[in-house]
Amino acid sequence: MDHPVHNKRMDISLTLDDDVHQFASIYANAKGMTLDRAINELIRRAETTPQPAPDIRRSASGLPMFPPTGKVLTSLMVKEIESELE
Repeated sequence: MDHPVHNKRMDISLTLDDDVHQFASIYANAKGMTLDRAINELIRRAETTPQPAPDIRRSASGLPMFPPTGKVLTSLMVKEIESELE
């Protein structure tokens, strides 16, 4: 059954990473459906799954900050990038 909004069928070729293909194949086998139907279902589920809110933190002065990554951005790094842009 086609999705009500997406009633046009399109045949395409995809190159999937090995782990993605394996997951989709296992999912399809477990659900008793074809691989293309499983991929359609998984994509539609991803469309409707709520995404977590971005991790926006504020400094003591109220300015937004990048989430911590463990990497340090130094003034020297900024100067190097600026010199490359000139």
